[in-house]
Amino acid sequence: MNAPLSALAQRTIAPELARSWLLVAATRPDTFDEAAASHADAVVLDVEDAVDASRKDAARDDVSRWLHDGGRAWVRINDVTSDHWAADVEQLRAASGLQGVMLAKTEFGSQVTDTFNRLGGRVPVVALVESALGIENATEIARAEGAFRLAFGSGDFRRDTGMSADREAMAYPRARLVIASRCGELPGPIDGPTVGSSHPILREQSATTVSMGMTGKLCLTPDQTPVVNEVISPTRTDVEWAFTFLEDFDARGRIVRDGSDLPRLGRARKIMQLAEAFDVHIQGR
Repeated sequence: MNAPLSALAQRTIAPELARSWLLVAATRPDTFDEAAASHADAVVLDVEDAVDASRKDAARDDVSRWLHDGGRAWVRINDVTSDHWAADVEQLRAASGLQGVMLAKTEFGSQVTDTFNRLGGRVPVVALVESALGIENATEIARAEGAFRLAFGSGDFRRDTGMSADREAMAYPRARLVIASRCGELPGPIDGPTVGSSHPILREQSATTVSMGMTGKLCLTPDQTPVVNEVISPTRTDVEWAFTFLEDFDARGRIVRDGSDLPRLGRARKIMQLAEAFDVHIQGR
């Protein structure tokens, strides 16, 4: 029972469980294939903040071409109030490799629904919440038709509010997104990225992501993705506990003994579901 976790094999992870969401500048089509081959659970080609206004059309064309030529990815599109949103949804709605869109600067549920409908009512929308207004409307956004997951645009949120990046300062917006996601019956939200190249800091901040109840994290470089995947996956200790609890529960005829059994049963089943999805094993199991 003390064997290390198995290597996290590259496999297709369902987007509702995706841990690492790798942002890739749409101005760098030469990196699209590399990103797709990385450990990222989800690749997000960015035609919004990563692209200057003068290059939007060219970047959108490159993304569309790559998606039509066999590439598969999400795309972060411009916000509904921008001059580029309509062109984004019009060009992308026919892209065969489009897995979904991440809608920048979402502040109202209607923006999610308008995007979803303009994309033909079949493309999932991750609502990227980046402002005080968006955080306060998070439940409305989560309940909107077409909403798939919520994501935290932490950098723009701090710019909007003047709040620091400290864990304590960011606890409120993170908690709001977690609670809103639950109210909207969505998977756990996606946390903002860690800026910089320090893996210890990335590991620490990813642990905060997990402690807050968030189940994904934006990544800025491919080398961040395996760290995020590891931290957000169930730990060896978690899997050992869940397996032992379920084994014992079955052995006693699945009889509930006290008020703590049902919450622990739900947690154990969730851990085992994630362990299977992420190919996390313990020796001999």
